[in-house]
Amino acid sequence: MNVYRADQMLICLLIVMAGAEVQENVSPECEQFLYMGTLPRGLEDQPFKKICQVYQGKPRFVTLYDTFNHIPVYSAYTFKRSDGSKKVDVPWMYEPQLSTVSGSREMQQLPSENVHKRFEDAQAVLDDYSDSVIFERGQLNPDEHQADLDDKAATYTLTNVVPQVREFNIGPWRNHEHTIRRRLNNYCHGTAYLVTGVTTSGHTIRRQNINRLGIPTYLWSAYCCIDFDHNAPYSERSKFPAFAAHGLNDRENNKVQEMTVQQLEDFLKRVTYVGSTFQIFYDNCVPRNSANSALHLP
Repeated sequence: MNVYRADQMLICLLIVMAGAEVQENVSPECEQFLYMGTLPRGLEDQPFKKICQVYQGKPRFVTLYDTFNHIPVYSAYTFKRSDGSKKVDVPWMYEPQLSTVSGSREMQQLPSENVHKRFEDAQAVLDDYSDSVIFERGQLNPDEHQADLDDKAATYTLTNVVPQVREFNIGPWRNHEHTIRRRLNNYCHGTAYLVTGVTTSGHTIRRQNINRLGIPTYLWSAYCCIDFDHNAPYSERSKFPAFAAHGLNDRENNKVQEMTVQQLEDFLKRVTYVGSTFQIFYDNCVPRNSANSALHLP
């Protein structure tokens, strides 16, 4: 374990020295995807990689990536008003920055077979999912929450997907993504910031007798939109400026439950490795000019 941590620190140091986008701090151009330009706090002690996901020369979203379990811990993005269509003709991509200090700052199309051996130690490859009949690739930043075709395409990187039980992915979780899309389309007037992540419990997908992918126990998501329709029906207005949800990644008992962001944070503190200071949105998504903002100063 100590060797692993030492290797991680050395790799991180080399990447920062090279000026790549996998950095100790998120680059200024990717802060636009975070409420108040601030990452969720309470995960600073974990050996995860912060990725500014770049596609076609533009930053698209932020991912905190676990190079040991080869899955994202969360992806943070801004919602774009969308009709829900999916861009399904995009080739799957990988993140060169996780594997080499000389890698491109942009996600790249997965290469021909066998070439991926040089980067599969740090991230997932398609072979990790190919023999699974239970799990499929589930996006944390879903393409249906994006509008621009390039923004949609950028969600098809393996650093943005986790193994999701098919029945959960195409059922309760997809319905939740639809619900959030309709709610934000209809009632969020400004920018909506979303963070979608996972919890794990040590179960993995194995390939060639090697642990390859951490299997999420729960998927969770939260949004923050401070400029919303105050005349919306109470059932919707009560879910602003921020709300959250989680669901069990299983074939059964997988209903997605909505809750306050604070309730989700308390839940995650109980079931995963986040610290006692864990907070998804800066100042709990309380607007600075709000009468309640003084009660939420950090």
